[in-house]
Amino acid sequence: MSIDPRELGERFASLTTAHVADACLRAGVPVRCAPAAVRPVAPGVRLAGRVAPTRHVGSVDIFLEAIEQASPGDVLVVDNTGRLDESCVGDLVVLEAQAAGLAGVVVWGLHRDTADILAVGLPVFSLGATPTGPLRLDPRPPQALESAEVGQWTVDGADVVLGDDDGVLFVPAARAAQLCDLAASIRDTERRQAERIRSGVSLRQQVGFGAYLARRAQDPTLTFREHLRSVGGAIEE
Repeated sequence: MSIDPRELGERFASLTTAHVADACLRAGVPVRCAPAAVRPVAPGVRLAGRVAPTRHVGSVDIFLEAIEQASPGDVLVVDNTGRLDESCVGDLVVLEAQAAGLAGVVVWGLHRDTADILAVGLPVFSLGATPTGPLRLDPRPPQALESAEVGQWTVDGADVVLGDDDGVLFVPAARAAQLCDLAASIRDTERRQAERIRSGVSLRQQVGFGAYLARRAQDPTLTFREHLRSVGGAIEE
């Protein structure tokens, strides 16, 4: 990873997943968001770390093996194919991940033991909760500890995962430092714009919206994004 786990956490602490998603868009990096239904179990938690992938097949030992080979600061990313008929992660797995120094858990599926997970305090994101654990034991795929699918995306140890109240975002570890720099620039520009709105200068004034409407009347193909680039605006279409 081009940025170590501690530095990643420190830099993301002043950013949001929205800032980094906008940075991906500007840098030409695919914006890989987990489906919107993947939410934090406890509102307000944040996580950042390298992906430690695992695919659930019905038995907890695969999680223990993933944790065994993970490094402190990693995030356990569990692929249970988005199933809503069983939970696959409970409080013991979350507590074991915390004891191993992991930064959090992301589940493409359901969890259980919500009260105990909240008491552990490790950031956990999932599709929700159900009381039942797995009622099956499937063959273990060869890639069970090499990659995980979350929604439409396949992620692995070459990715980092970021999470906050807006959801979960995956970015290439090799681009993480660059994207954090760009995200910080976007954040600062947006803060300046917000302060100017509070001081009485509307966002329409700041981005020359009247000029955009006039230009678009002359050229109907002109997009607002193109206009923003010409005036240095931070918001996206």
